[in-house]
Amino acid sequence: MIELRYESGTLVVDAPVDSRLPGPFAWDGRTRQWRAPAGAYRTAVLELRDSDAPHHDLAARFERLRLESRVAMEPRPYQREALNAWRREGLRGVVVLPTGAGKTAVAVRAMEKIGRSTLIVVPTLALLKQWYSVLSDSFGGQVGIGLLGGGYHEVAPITVTTYDSAYIHMERYGDRFALVVYDEVHHLPSPKYAVIPEMLLAPYSLGLTATPERPDGGHELLPRLVGRVVYRRSPEDLAGTYLAPYETVRIPVELTAVERVEYEVATAVYRDFLEKHRLSVRSPEDWQRFVMVASTSHSGGREALLAARRRREIRENAERKGATLENLLKRHWGERTIVFTKSVEEVYALSRRFLVPGVTYETPARERKEILDRFREGRYRAIIASDVLNEGVDVPEANVAVILAGSASRREYVQRLGRILRPREGKRAVLYELVTGGTGEEAASERRRRQEVFT
Repeated sequence: MIELRYESGTLVVDAPVDSRLPGPFAWDGRTRQWRAPAGAYRTAVLELRDSDAPHHDLAARFERLRLESRVAMEPRPYQREALNAWRREGLRGVVVLPTGAGKTAVAVRAMEKIGRSTLIVVPTLALLKQWYSVLSDSFGGQVGIGLLGGGYHEVAPITVTTYDSAYIHMERYGDRFALVVYDEVHHLPSPKYAVIPEMLLAPYSLGLTATPERPDGGHELLPRLVGRVVYRRSPEDLAGTYLAPYETVRIPVELTAVERVEYEVATAVYRDFLEKHRLSVRSPEDWQRFVMVASTSHSGGREALLAARRRREIRENAERKGATLENLLKRHWGERTIVFTKSVEEVYALSRRFLVPGVTYETPARERKEILDRFREGRYRAIIASDVLNEGVDVPEANVAVILAGSASRREYVQRLGRILRPREGKRAVLYELVTGGTGEEAASERRRRQEVFT
């Protein structure tokens, strides 16, 4: 009789050393046991069943749940299609839907279908609280709902946790959950978080995201970690029916004569260093390589780093961008507008210039909540933010976004577009992208636009 047990994030079998076992088991000479990552549980159990091998499953501590959402909402056709596609793939896979399209509703339906203890993994504390609220509204009173992270350590049949907390605690609780839902699943393939599925027995998994692609190519790991992309819809597919209709406006901004001279001088220093060291910067990995080489070089390395920084400052903080932003704020003063920048310093500078509240990772949680609440209520007509508002923020009344720095990242672009796409009667959203002409920013924006054509 083969007995499966869970032990500190691994799946253990007590059997003779010459036993033939399913899955990626390896002999652990220290404890004289067969051992595999906990994530091998599904494969191991299915192979044992198929071979009619006598076995006893002592590993899983999943709970059966009778779940029926108290929020009566008929699923939209594309949500139903997404769930059917996920079922056909054996209840494993990634669903790609734009922000505002109801990815959470898909997860709630999946939880009802599975009827087992579930773990939801999210990237931010803001999303932790949002998911807890949604699940409490849906299933509160039927089952306990726990929080793991943000000062909470409550593990229940349905538990919401952050990626950081899951990384820390899953070797203790990896046998408790049959279904795991990874919100913003593009975070999962990072070297740190990719170990989370290895510590979980969970035979069922659902990944949710608006854009699974990662600049480092890590999205290629998703089929192994959570399952392949089983369903995908873009903002263009749903706009005007389930999302607000929208338009995107790309506004070229020219450098002043002084800025152009400074930019060309910095560019010459930067490119000279790249040529001398036979470097090319076309990806985040290339950039890291440049920084490493420049940091250790005694011949022009410091000057190259300073030049690269100066190029970025000039194109992102171009004088005419400020003037263009001022015109856009005046034009849309009666509408709620979110301005996105790349740097914290620029948020503060623009906040002082236009007397508009700014939100960064440095903004205290209470102050951030107060700013966003006042924005939702209409007491603030505009806010300026750095990357901190890319994820985990629900602002249904916003319908204008301004991106002050062109980006090659389609994920970031789609996330920011998603901030203004939540539907409202009579609403039409508009996203402005201010791109500094004749700079690397223009090239980055063009690369991102080419990606849109082929995705």
